[in-house]
Amino acid sequence: MTDILINETAFIAATGLIELLKRRRAKVSNAADTKATTYVASAAAEAEMGGQRGIVEAAKTAGAKRVIIVDEAATELTITEELGGRMIRFGLPAGSTDALRNGPVLMLSDLIAAPYGGMVAADAKTGALIDMTARVARTDVTVFINGPTGSGKEVLARTVHDHSSRADKPFVAINCAAIPENMLEAILFGYEKGSFTGASTANKGIVRAADGGTLLLDEISEMPLGLQAKLLRVLQEKKVTPLGSQNECAVDIRVIATSNRDMAEAVQAGTFREDLYYRLNVFPLATQSLAERAQDIPALAAALLRRHCGDTLPVLTEEACDVLMAHSWPGNVRELENVIQRALVLHDGVQITGADIMLNGRPGLMPAPMMAEAA
Repeated sequence: MTDILINETAFIAATGLIELLKRRRAKVSNAADTKATTYVASAAAEAEMGGQRGIVEAAKTAGAKRVIIVDEAATELTITEELGGRMIRFGLPAGSTDALRNGPVLMLSDLIAAPYGGMVAADAKTGALIDMTARVARTDVTVFINGPTGSGKEVLARTVHDHSSRADKPFVAINCAAIPENMLEAILFGYEKGSFTGASTANKGIVRAADGGTLLLDEISEMPLGLQAKLLRVLQEKKVTPLGSQNECAVDIRVIATSNRDMAEAVQAGTFREDLYYRLNVFPLATQSLAERAQDIPALAAALLRRHCGDTLPVLTEEACDVLMAHSWPGNVRELENVIQRALVLHDGVQITGADIMLNGRPGLMPAPMMAEAA
């Protein structure tokens, strides 16, 4: 059974939509006899089937629990729900003939694929990374993910978990750089009541909270050396000893670690234990900067628009997509999210144009007329 069945009858945008979904590695088919959980068709096809009842019957035949009807005659992008949310009507206004720069179709593809998780992707490099991630997920090896800040390392880690046999178990993440050194050990390994001042109750800790599932150690290169030795023992023995206890607790976890640093340099500098690094680096994966995978940018921008908008969804114009794809993105996806939120403030009407893309905002920025009036 696949995830998404696209009925191409009288559906002009179907070819581009299928291409975008495949680039994202969504399980999609256009074969009429396919079983799927989501059924997508045009409003014209619905009319040919005799209306809502006909399209619902077609979806039932496919085994679908979710139906998306696309109205290609719409002048604005609209999303409305029927049948308690099981049917979604999507108004698809005209856009670029290039699906990778067609804001409405990018938004539609994200709406269809989002419930199935995974990374937002359109670039071939990201697609290849998702393929490798799926292969790694089939085994239980420890994974080390390296890449620039804001490039999606945690998203990739969650993708490994979601594709693994542990998917229905906990996914627990801890940022090793965000917790004070004197608290990190207690948060990781847990503690007994009275083991230190303020420990009024026992706590099982992050490691045991992830038992049966996946533990993500984000930015592990920031972990203190003394704690690295204790973590190494946990990984070797699959046992953890809470603070204030003499009893070891067995744990069954898959560990994924991430860092934005050159770990070979950290090992050479003596800030990271070599034995721990090799214990973690069983299978290395690497995320790339956003500038190195430019075709991901419009797809990510569309997904971020859906995240930050209310009922009214403006769409990216082809010009806006071009402006976004031409930028160097030193801040990666986090910078892109800031730019999208600025565009939502600046845009008028139902579109986000190139003029709405403020790439290098600075504090106190005011339009010239307002500055003149203030003077």
